[in-house]
Amino acid sequence: MLAEQLEGRGITDQRVLEAMGSVPRESFVPESEQRHAYADRALTIGAGQTISQPWIVAAICQALELDGTESVLEVGTGSGYSAAVLAQLATRITSIERIEELAVAARARLAALELDASIEIRIGDGSLGDVPGGPFEAIAVHAAVPQPPAALLAQLAPGGRLVAPVATGGEEILTRFRRRPGARAADPASFSREPLVSCRFVPLIGEQAYPPPPGEPG
Repeated sequence: MLAEQLEGRGITDQRVLEAMGSVPRESFVPESEQRHAYADRALTIGAGQTISQPWIVAAICQALELDGTESVLEVGTGSGYSAAVLAQLATRITSIERIEELAVAARARLAALELDASIEIRIGDGSLGDVPGGPFEAIAVHAAVPQPPAALLAQLAPGGRLVAPVATGGEEILTRFRRRPGARAADPASFSREPLVSCRFVPLIGEQAYPPPPGEPG
């Protein structure tokens, strides 16, 4: 059922389809939302955050072009669902979440499902990435940014792909950035840019993204 739904929306990577089918999405949503776990829409997970619809998770994974050998940085752990899917597609996942209660819950959930072996969840500012863990062959950003954070681009390995929803002109476009082999990370011309599909995400809060809402600490 899920595979047919995803194939109908342009997901053709068989590894992605298999990964999506192997992770129990209902285990990553609140009990009140479990009957909607596989609906083609985002669901609330608390703390003002959401779990993206299955199609957008699959679209990000497909756009990363993973072959199973990569070290992946994920920005925005949320429920832990996307990290669990990515772990089926790559060697190592480092996931950063700024909201401690979500990070703690995601760690516990992944451990209970025995899906945590290759996943490390860190609490911090995802817009700054994880310098000690880099460089990364792939970076997935699960929150909208006005432009790709320079810190994340700098942590992308030559030939690596960064996929993020970029907010421009009143809409958000899921966009793939690719670092050209041999190019310097500090040079903007080092990265190609490819718009993929329209999307909708919560904003990425961080030093190199959006400021926190009034009254909320950074």
